[in-house]
Amino acid sequence: MFVGHFSWSQSFSEIVSQSNRAGARPIDCGWSLRLSRSNSRKFRMDVVAHGLWGGALFCRRGRRQFFGGLIIGMAPDLLSFGVFHVTHPRWILLRLAGEISGPPAFSILPAYVFYAYNLTHNLVMWAIAFSFLWLFIKRPPWLFGAWLLHILCDIPTHATSYFPTPFLWPFPTPFVNGISWATPEFLLANYSCLIVVYTGIFLYSRKKESLPRN
Repeated sequence: MFVGHFSWSQSFSEIVSQSNRAGARPIDCGWSLRLSRSNSRKFRMDVVAHGLWGGALFCRRGRRQFFGGLIIGMAPDLLSFGVFHVTHPRWILLRLAGEISGPPAFSILPAYVFYAYNLTHNLVMWAIAFSFLWLFIKRPPWLFGAWLLHILCDIPTHATSYFPTPFLWPFPTPFVNGISWATPEFLLANYSCLIVVYTGIFLYSRKKESLPRN
């Protein structure tokens, strides 16, 4: 089951290959692999969906809390890949024009992307940051729950071939070879659930506003 911890100096395919030769295996989600094989391109979960799920956690607490959850929900991907995309506009233009497809290749990613991904996608660093902020502001920073949700969603939804979630970094992590969020069936289910959740929140808010105040 153990594949190995995230190393920026190796591609994930190399890590998995070396681990398999040693008798180790990734944790396979059989049904997930069956779906993801229908789409050869490997994607991470849509960063916008991450933000919307994070915002849904806190939207009942007001607009500021909603936008806080939205931003923090996207933060792990923005902090690890955002700088790369901002500094490589030509790659984005080629992607939009359809001349390239899929995520950036390992060969064009700077080392800082891998370091940042380690730091932003693991439960150990999240717990340290949560505890530190709790001590500093004297109350639990509940908005960090959006960050935690991002990590938990990524664990079973990243393939080992491209940025599996290093959720126990800096300790050895058993990567999960999960389903791609870009699989059409999963993409439809994900956004359908978001529509249902936000519709429910909207209707609840309208009903609450219509109730007479004492």
